[in-house]
Amino acid sequence: MTNSLWSYKEIAAHIRVQTDTVRSYRKHGLLPPPDHVEGGRPFWYADTVRAWVASRPGNRGRRTD
Repeated sequence: MTNSLWSYKEIAAHIRVQTDTVRSYRKHGLLPPPDHVEGGRPFWYADTVRAWVASRPGNRGRRTD
C-alpha cells in the first residue's frame, strides 16, 4: 500500500465526485484535517483518505482501493 500525498483532485477521483465537492466537504468540516500544507495547498496521505472513506456513512460496497 502506498502512502502518497493526495490533493483535492486525487481525492475527488478516488471517491468519484467533482473537485469542488471535495473542497465543500473540507469547508463544512467533513474532510479530515490535511496531513501536509505546501504553499497554502492542503494534501492528505492516501491512507488518511482511505480511512476517511471507510468511516463515512453509507460507504457499504464502495470501492476503497
